[in-house]
Amino acid sequence: MTDMHSPSGSTLAEAEAFLAAHPEIEAFDIILHDSNGIGRGKIIRRHELLSFYKGGRHLPISILGLDICGEDVHETGLIWDQGDGDLRAWPIPGTLKPLHNTTPPRGEVFMSLYELDGRPMTSDPRHALARQVQAMADEGLHPAGAFELEFFLLANDRDARGKMVPAADVLDGRPSTKTEVYSVDHLHGMLPLFSDIYAAAGKAGITAETMISEYAPGQYELTLHYREDVLQAADDLMRLKRIVRAQARAHGVTACFMAKPNEDYAGSGMHFHVSLQDDKGRNVFAEAEEGKWTQTILHALGGLRATMGESMLVFAPHANSWRRFASQSYAPVSPTWGVNNRSVALRIPAGDIRARRIEHRPAGVDANPYLVAATVLAGIRHGLKNRIDPGPETTGNGYEATDAPPIPADWRSAIEAAQGSAFLKDALGEDMHRTFTAIKAAEYARVMRTVSDVDFDLYLHTV
Repeated sequence: MTDMHSPSGSTLAEAEAFLAAHPEIEAFDIILHDSNGIGRGKIIRRHELLSFYKGGRHLPISILGLDICGEDVHETGLIWDQGDGDLRAWPIPGTLKPLHNTTPPRGEVFMSLYELDGRPMTSDPRHALARQVQAMADEGLHPAGAFELEFFLLANDRDARGKMVPAADVLDGRPSTKTEVYSVDHLHGMLPLFSDIYAAAGKAGITAETMISEYAPGQYELTLHYREDVLQAADDLMRLKRIVRAQARAHGVTACFMAKPNEDYAGSGMHFHVSLQDDKGRNVFAEAEEGKWTQTILHALGGLRATMGESMLVFAPHANSWRRFASQSYAPVSPTWGVNNRSVALRIPAGDIRARRIEHRPAGVDANPYLVAATVLAGIRHGLKNRIDPGPETTGNGYEATDAPPIPADWRSAIEAAQGSAFLKDALGEDMHRTFTAIKAAEYARVMRTVSDVDFDLYLHTV
């Protein structure tokens, strides 16, 4: 095969150095993330890696037009409208990593899809984020950030009522059905699993940091180190979800990234912390005196508030996502902002003003971090461009705020708002917007025609 120029910036030297450093690795997962954040691709053998770096890998265009079940959504325009032809996937530089605890040893590499002439395939979620990062760079701004990962560890089998139950400790099998929030002793029962998660993250070059027991039985939170490149921050989150799922499975439990697996407890968020630097590396959100907010951070908050309603489908993309939004459940129910206040959607954390940032709290852990970050950056740009006033800070209970702009009340309303949103079309790009909203509409139709256990429970013997 004749070597081709990689439009992603990947180099054959990276692959050659990796193979030399890891003679034990026999195969590689090559992974492309679709609009739902699902990793799709192939497993290739060791001897195929160099050819992948030399010439990319052909994949059908329809791989980005699949719903949550992996079935074609024709309304995306990516199937028969384009003949379901092949495009070319290329490895993303810096994402070739060894996998922990695999037998035989394997590695993985992320990839993005490109047209055959090298142009980015614009229904690829990672390209949507790259587009917003570049737009900010053109304006002299450079976003930095990190995601928080909340998740549940559950038993593999459900109880007699069909409900999910918290996983027993992998250390000694001790069960727990209590909330155990911030309990350090409770964490000890999962230490063998957590140790494998940290080891896998270390192999992948991810700085995974604090682990806590969260506000529901079996719920945990793992934080990630701040990145100056938000593309890398989103890559970190994608890879860490794969790591947690794989290591949990190896220890005989299920890692759950549904937004709301238990109706009686809080769901799982994916808070996105974001700041902005100028061309000289200065944090433009940082005020000269604590509490004297810069116009930059205020306008950023204003843009995020103004666009949150039409963006909610990105932050809550699934039917289950909307079960997370309930008053006083630590999931924001309106686009409020405040300082050191976890009841608002847009939180300015307390701390060193040199590290001033916005914590964007609406997204569930089931959302796609590439699309979340792209939409957040576009909202910030919208606020800065139009100098939008965020209104007064919310103090006290943000769930009781009445002066915030409305957001959709349910999944269907969010789909309709997203479909008609000029802002979201600009944030994601026209093709990604069409693909994403078409897939969500198809999934909504699938859910609504499904007769669930709830239907039988409520209506079978009563109507």
